[in-house]
Amino acid sequence: MSTGFVGLALHAHLPFVRHPEHPKFLEENWLFEAISETYLPMLRVFHRLRREGIPYQITLSLSPTLCAMLADDLLHDRYTHHLHELIELGEKEIERTKDHPEMNKLAHMYLKLYRQDLEDFQGVYRGDILQGFRSLEDSGHLIILTTAATHAFLPMFKEYPLAIKAQIELAMMSHVAHFRRKPKGFWLPECGYYPGLEKILHQNNVEYFYAGTHSINLAEEKAVRGIYAPASCENGVNVFARDYGLSQLVWSEGHGYPVDGVYRDFYRDIGYDLDMDYIRPYIHEPEVRCFTGYKYWAITDADSSDKQLYRYDEALKRTREHAGNFIYALRKKTETVGKLIDREPYFTLPFDAELFGHWWFEGISWLEEVIRGLAKEPELQMMNAETYLKKYPRNQVIHPALSSWGNKGYASVWVDGTNDWIYRHVHTSIRRMIELVERFPDQTSLKERFLQHAAREVLLAMASDWPFIISNGTTVSYAERRMKEHIHNFNLVYENMCRNSVNTEWLTRTEKKTNLFPDIDYRIFGVDFDKN
Repeated sequence: MSTGFVGLALHAHLPFVRHPEHPKFLEENWLFEAISETYLPMLRVFHRLRREGIPYQITLSLSPTLCAMLADDLLHDRYTHHLHELIELGEKEIERTKDHPEMNKLAHMYLKLYRQDLEDFQGVYRGDILQGFRSLEDSGHLIILTTAATHAFLPMFKEYPLAIKAQIELAMMSHVAHFRRKPKGFWLPECGYYPGLEKILHQNNVEYFYAGTHSINLAEEKAVRGIYAPASCENGVNVFARDYGLSQLVWSEGHGYPVDGVYRDFYRDIGYDLDMDYIRPYIHEPEVRCFTGYKYWAITDADSSDKQLYRYDEALKRTREHAGNFIYALRKKTETVGKLIDREPYFTLPFDAELFGHWWFEGISWLEEVIRGLAKEPELQMMNAETYLKKYPRNQVIHPALSSWGNKGYASVWVDGTNDWIYRHVHTSIRRMIELVERFPDQTSLKERFLQHAAREVLLAMASDWPFIISNGTTVSYAERRMKEHIHNFNLVYENMCRNSVNTEWLTRTEKKTNLFPDIDYRIFGVDFDKN
């Protein structure tokens, strides 16, 4: 009888969005929604399973930008205010829907969720939900990894190894500051790999990373175990490639579990449906509609005349069915693959964490059902990459291929006709940042702070989020504005340093706004930088 190992890896990331210059800022809701709908519910599930003695091993990557926002006092206060607004709205919704029993039931459910979030955030975690994840790592249920400092899509910068080194080294330092330990593995943003990247990972003592399916399937050598076991690069760094087929049971926009018609419609929200006079206090000035989280409809076509009311109990029943189907698929694939290779097959299953709870409201329940179901399966075992490498430390040596987990497996999402203009500006900024380190290697006081901030701006301009948003056609104006702002800010520093001057007022104001990586050393963009 074959045994299959299930390597579930969740990647949590959001771009750095923090605007103290405004009393309220729409895009900060990205963080608040993720905390309410994904991170806190996920922590509740993980801690409940631990209390009940349900065995599980999950890998969780938390990006440095996300960790910085989760640890920020200003954003803590704004999130708390956000929850109070949603609770007030929920109380009004209970009154508004009192003559519609099914809607009223949902209003009670949402109000309970936000009250629980507030209780957990303030009472259990005292504003620091990272401690909840640290506790789960301490008990062996999670392995927490990091990713590139600002989640840069690294293949787009392979001509600038110093910039990639800066992204990786700074991420490692940030992770140690938050979690008190250096990770053995590394999450490549968007699973973006290019040949040679493993050399920089190895310099940072990384033992393994996650990549797209193509990395192994299209390697120079034939992978004798396919994607059902990790492979090793020449320098010993291991690559775990995504199981595309199994992942698509969840990811597919056409037939994945989340598109089932019984599940909740993410896009249909009272923030867009109700009269402005009613909803105005809970959206953004001046009358900018946005998601509130109060959603009453199941998935159907937006223009459908037979839009169905969302029924949570039916949706939970479906999550159990879909969890059973997923475990069945794992079992059947184990039987098939187990006959073809000389080891137990390892299924690498990476997902965006925010898919669960936020984009797919019932996804947290599905995840819990999968974990509980796997604990009862004699032929399947949850296993993280580090446990696997202890069991099988020697793996086939190959030369992995360029890959990502994006559309068609390469880089088309992050560089196309809509966003390619970004890179000539970012590449120029990288070259100039390296030049600044060479010209001013030993600055102190104000000039050192000036250069530290220049490094922040370059790193933020490298973020994969901005080209992704532009390519995707969502909040394009904000992404373009952020790109131009980071490039402008860097150029301001560069030009001032060339004139041997510092704009102190601008520096103080900008540092207060962009307080990311407070201990950054601008020399990280230098050849001889070593802070290990």
